[in-house]
Amino acid sequence: MADHDLSRRGALKTIGAATGAASVSGLASAAPGETVEVNVGFANGAGARAFRQKSDDVVREFGFDAGTAQMPRAAADALENNPNIRYVEENGTMEALGETQPYGIDRVDADVTRANGVTGAGADIAIIDTGIDSDHPDLQANIGAGKSFTTCSTKGGCRFGVKPADNTCNESWDDDNEHGTHCAGTADAAANTEGVVGVSTEATLHAVKVLGKCGSGSFSDIAAGIEYVANQGWDVASMSLGGSSGSSAMKDAVSFAASEGVFLVAAAGNSGPCTDCVGYPGAYPEVVAVGATDSTDSLADFSSTGPEVEIAAPGVNTLSTIPGGYAEFSGTSMACPHVAGAAGILMANGASASQVRDTLTSTAEDIGLASNESGNGLLDAAAAAGLDSSDST
Repeated sequence: MADHDLSRRGALKTIGAATGAASVSGLASAAPGETVEVNVGFANGAGARAFRQKSDDVVREFGFDAGTAQMPRAAADALENNPNIRYVEENGTMEALGETQPYGIDRVDADVTRANGVTGAGADIAIIDTGIDSDHPDLQANIGAGKSFTTCSTKGGCRFGVKPADNTCNESWDDDNEHGTHCAGTADAAANTEGVVGVSTEATLHAVKVLGKCGSGSFSDIAAGIEYVANQGWDVASMSLGGSSGSSAMKDAVSFAASEGVFLVAAAGNSGPCTDCVGYPGAYPEVVAVGATDSTDSLADFSSTGPEVEIAAPGVNTLSTIPGGYAEFSGTSMACPHVAGAAGILMANGASASQVRDTLTSTAEDIGLASNESGNGLLDAAAAAGLDSSDST
């Protein structure tokens, strides 16, 4: 239904909200008459009607029986106790995960796939993030559609010293942060004799901008971005964002996208060294969580670990595209798009999302790390495509 400030294209990050049973956790400090913004899940039509009746302003309604609205705290409490409502949660925010950059392209044997003409042509890879630089020479040939669920703006500053990208918002989904463009380059920068190359090089990149210039975005915007990718019928959703706790609305969106055949991959998180600390959405069972390694195949000290980690990829000092140039970033955010690019290669050849998940994990290289650190091992794009690392042509 109604979308506020709907634009075109995206990027992501996460800090948490509660997940599971209906709860207005996070709103305890709000006075009963104070206006709050919440995500509400409906159990049936009566729940949807109650949601609309209690709302002062409906921000959006999803296609998976949930919506976002502004309403008095007292109204949110009343909905929480309504048996026709599945959950009520504060519409919190998420943050783009940390940064660093292509020794990684060679390390996952994507140079072998490229040499053998396996380029991902025909696949659609959505970068759900801060957007993609619309006129970057290494990405322009591969950029398809874009949609923004938040505003592109390079004016003003950010907290914590975050500086917006020096970029022009030619499109509403342009990158005003750098994070999304960096992830896009790792997944699918073109092999055009300049700059860098991606794991895939001829897939179509779609910018789904859900994070703003300061690298954060609301649960609702991110859920809307995931839903949008599913509704477009795109193959891969790359989510280099995360938080220590999840969101029921985001969980709904992830479940919906998975049911529509989208391959969902996300950064495991940058909470390391730690134990059993994979963030969301990576911790959802429908999502492949990716840990980060360095150039020596050691676990990155910041990489989150836990049983949800399924695979690892290079994420320390990884070189990739940013608005106006190139840079090295570090983070599980940088590991995630390696897997997205490899998934694009397989889906371009007709594999389903479940087949891709099985193939990537079964062909991963054992690099001696524990299963909660690297899952099944290090991504091997060549092996996944049925090639050997010695197949240089």
